[in-house]
Amino acid sequence: MSKECNKYKYYLMDLGPGLKKFALEAKEDFHNHRDNKFKSGYYSAFHRVISYIMQQAEGFGIDVKELGLDDIDPDKDLIS
Repeated sequence: MSKECNKYKYYLMDLGPGLKKFALEAKEDFHNHRDNKFKSGYYSAFHRVISYIMQQAEGFGIDVKELGLDDIDPDKDLIS
């Protein structure tokens, strides 16, 4: 694999866990401030983004484990 390809691979490997961390923090923050519409939308956006990344990975034949997203289920873990 070329150095250029490795750059993107490592970027994606780092992106997944970071998004997951932010999503779970947003979930906790939302549960502590349910009346805040911004926090609700912020939390909901993570469900959509992580779901989309996982769907695209499947379409491209990329194992979500390679993206660090194998231990999260957006429909279970990111829905109130």
